[in-house]
Amino acid sequence: MELKGTTIVAVRRNGKTAIAGDGQVTAGQTTIMKSNAVKVRRIYNDNVVVGFAGSVADAFTLSENFEKMLNKYSGNLMRSAVELAQLWRSDKIMRKLEAMMIVADETNLLVLDGVGDVIEPEDGICAIGSGGNYALAAARAFAKRCPDMSAREIAEESIKIASEICIFTNGNIRIEEV
Repeated sequence: MELKGTTIVAVRRNGKTAIAGDGQVTAGQTTIMKSNAVKVRRIYNDNVVVGFAGSVADAFTLSENFEKMLNKYSGNLMRSAVELAQLWRSDKIMRKLEAMMIVADETNLLVLDGVGDVIEPEDGICAIGSGGNYALAAARAFAKRCPDMSAREIAEESIKIASEICIFTNGNIRIEEV
């Protein structure tokens, strides 16, 4: 049985980056298996925040491998992401992983996608998962129209909007900020 469903959104604004994710895990098209899963967490001595979407086991595998790269490259986020992408593309087992991640530290925000690409969003806003496009649109609208909102506030409100539209996203929100 395939487990899926998530929305992760990240917003960089005024020197802060917030990554927010919902807590829903769905089996197939009809069953909510869990409503309070933690898909956003801090790693590498709490200096890096990751949010992941996709197959649960694959997302954990990807996250663990990324943390190994951070340890290997002394916390250099960009280098670790590129090395992970190379491993992802070349390793027979990792190549089959069905997951994506958003990663951030105090200076970088990156999306690691399902084919081993490393993408730096040009506007400091990105989203992944089943409700990602809804959250992305909402975050861009808030960022453009609400100059007083913080990165954290934009991320939270964007997930709330996605949870009202996407059946694979709920309002049980976890937010981490760097």
